[in-house]
Amino acid sequence: MSVLDLARPELRALQPYSSARMEAAGGQVWLNANELPWPQAQASEAALNRYPEPQPAALIDGLAQLYGVARDQVFVGRGSDEAIDLLTRGFCAAGASNVIISPPTFGMYAVAARIQGAAVREVPLRAERGYALDVDALLAAVSRQTRLVHVCTPNNPTGNCLPSEQLERLAEALRGRAVLVVDEAYAEFSDAASATRLLPRFDHVVVLRTLSKAHGLAGARIGVALAAPELIALLRRIMPPYPLPSASISAALAVLRPEALRLTSERLQLIRQQRELLRVALAGHPCVLEVLPSEANFLAVRFVDATAIYARLSAAGIIVRSLQKYPGLHDSLRVSVGTPEENALLLATLNQVQRAA
Repeated sequence: MSVLDLARPELRALQPYSSARMEAAGGQVWLNANELPWPQAQASEAALNRYPEPQPAALIDGLAQLYGVARDQVFVGRGSDEAIDLLTRGFCAAGASNVIISPPTFGMYAVAARIQGAAVREVPLRAERGYALDVDALLAAVSRQTRLVHVCTPNNPTGNCLPSEQLERLAEALRGRAVLVVDEAYAEFSDAASATRLLPRFDHVVVLRTLSKAHGLAGARIGVALAAPELIALLRRIMPPYPLPSASISAALAVLRPEALRLTSERLQLIRQQRELLRVALAGHPCVLEVLPSEANFLAVRFVDATAIYARLSAAGIIVRSLQKYPGLHDSLRVSVGTPEENALLLATLNQVQRAA
């Protein structure tokens, strides 16, 4: 008998989330995980012999100011993943609840639900309409057992945004029926209005933000949930005792300083410029079928032979993300926008591949 015979059978069969770091190693140019390509200055002098504040007051204040909400509307944890997990455990009963997702999208929504024993209902994005969310189909899928509806905007891995009027329609239609979770991990790279504007009117809307992407703290794992005070209080009741390491708290406070925010703003502008440069260059490349429109810091690119391109880029030390397992993206790779030098190297390598073909 194995000790795993004592575990829940549905978890033994669970397909886990596969992160970008799990899928690739050994590269020199990392364009697969949608990270900011520049490291942040480290400024941690925390006393590591003491446990950190569970919800650090200074960090809560800084995040509330950053996102334009009240401090009792802020929860901070280990990446957005922790907020997703806590929301799932807080609202979904095993065997009795379901969540709704719209693939292709971030995989942790479904993983968290299945770990909890909640059913996952899928309402696919409409590939023929530029991977648009099918709001009518999504609302039709909502049942009395639905507890969470996940929307990612800009969406990972396609990069497109949900129009604000559709987001508001969802919020109105889900009032009293389910929690609408709006994942805005890539919001800083877009001009779209944040769903935080909905919070004063809808106590069932949760907005997820992160310092991992635009603020360059992927390694510190700082995720944020913004919602009505009573919902934030629920998350705090079920969170682990000390969600954040002291070093991560110090790093987060450092990037919220005015001078760091100015640097972030400059880098965001450069990322947007480089995104457009890459889009134009890739769209005209003979090995590319299509570049999906993106408001994030990455591009989803359809290739004539995605498998061969992935292999050639990897051999050159350039790591991108394969999207071939996602529905409707069997011929696609996701390319994070890197530094100007990294992006130039990517394009030069693709040109070499084309000449060798």
